[in-house]
Amino acid sequence: GMAREEFEEYQRQLLEEKIERDKAFAQRKAERATVRMHLRDKYHLAQDERDDAQLHVAGGAVELPQELAAMVQSEEEEEEDDDDGSGAFAFLTKLREVDLPALRDRALGTMDEVKEKCALM
Repeated sequence: GMAREEFEEYQRQLLEEKIERDKAFAQRKAERATVRMHLRDKYHLAQDERDDAQLHVAGGAVELPQELAAMVQSEEEEEEDDDDGSGAFAFLTKLREVDLPALRDRALGTMDEVKEKCALM
């Protein structure tokens, strides 16, 4: 096997890599928590204390990646555009165009496929 020094160096490297992965994971969780907080604020929903805890673990204020920040920004702009109520009307208009029987048939077909797969397992 390995010499004791090599083994200790290997263990140290593993520990450093784990710490880096944990830090990156905590950062991603905090970014997601920030997006959830923005969305809850936007839709006037109750905030979740777990999101605050995620931010605290990551060290406070979290810098969102550009893609997430753009998502939050575009949704805020859409909300400002929809303040006249046309957004709900547009949604209802689009809902009328949905072919519900076809949607139902597709869902039932998917269920049949799942039942067949389950029977095989």
